[in-house]
Amino acid sequence: MYKHLIRPLLFCLSAEKAHNVTMFMLRAARFVPFYRSISKALFSMEHSALEREVFGMKFPNPIGLAAGLDKNAVAYNELSALGFGFIEVGTITPKPQPGNPKPRLFRLIGDRAIINRMGFNNKGVEAAIKNLKHKHKTIVGGNLGKNTLTPNDKAPADYLKLFRLLYEHVDYFVINVSCPNVANLGKLQSSEALKEIVDGVTDFRRGQTAYRPILLKISPDLSHEQIDDAINVMRECGLDGIVATNTTISRDGLSTPSDVVASIGNGGLSGAPLTKRSLEIVRYVHEKTEGKYPIIGVGGILTEDDAVNMIKAGASLIQIYSGFIYNGPGFIKRICRRLVEEYEKENGAKQ
Repeated sequence: MYKHLIRPLLFCLSAEKAHNVTMFMLRAARFVPFYRSISKALFSMEHSALEREVFGMKFPNPIGLAAGLDKNAVAYNELSALGFGFIEVGTITPKPQPGNPKPRLFRLIGDRAIINRMGFNNKGVEAAIKNLKHKHKTIVGGNLGKNTLTPNDKAPADYLKLFRLLYEHVDYFVINVSCPNVANLGKLQSSEALKEIVDGVTDFRRGQTAYRPILLKISPDLSHEQIDDAINVMRECGLDGIVATNTTISRDGLSTPSDVVASIGNGGLSGAPLTKRSLEIVRYVHEKTEGKYPIIGVGGILTEDDAVNMIKAGASLIQIYSGFIYNGPGFIKRICRRLVEEYEKENGAKQ
């Protein structure tokens, strides 16, 4: 129904308008009697082979929703009822900000891709906290970013403020310094800048009774040397894992005509063109860390095979975004079913 009815209707709208309509419908769903029960019956799948113990938390399945869809934490409960094992909200910034000028969200349908230059548009941390107070049993991660007007030398204060305020409201944190849609943000991926940010949040965590995992989200455009630097910061500063990867500024290998791509302009590319690079980076990080640190694999998961390959490359958990947009909510259950089949195939071969 999604492929033949809902998606064509949504794709008649501009990408951002379709996003807003989707979020409105999800928020409205909480007032529908038995929404969670009906959605779980339709979209969820439970099986012991799907369960994962990561960061000391038990995930019902390894498939999460990447940050960027539920920016203000308004629909994470409703989204979790669609079968997700966890939801990442944000990117959240300390102060509300409108983001970049519109239009800023574009589909490349032939490439099963999306280009966005949203620019961390969100209502700020206070609004997110108000919404997160209604959290059910959903595992929720908080994706943190600095305000656009905050200069890089003041960025550690932005991340620390977010971390302190959100600490009691989310289950894990992701430090986002790799989004290409905020001016100069990528410069914070240097070892020196990262350490300043990370030292502040880990110092605060040491004084808390509850332990919240902290992950670093890295760009697919980093060199191996830069990835090595990120891994070293993770090890030295007590981070718990890596999210690989964010969107890319590359436009290589697209089937969409180059003049159309050029007319869209800058922004981060997600979707199928990112599959190969994301897999390469997950595999590289897994090998470099000898599998000792959890990795959330995200980027280019558009098919069940992509999901299986990402986990085989070393991802402990995976996230989808463009795959959710192009395939609809049934995609989560299809991935779950495929993972169970893989598990039964492997265990049958061992017996």
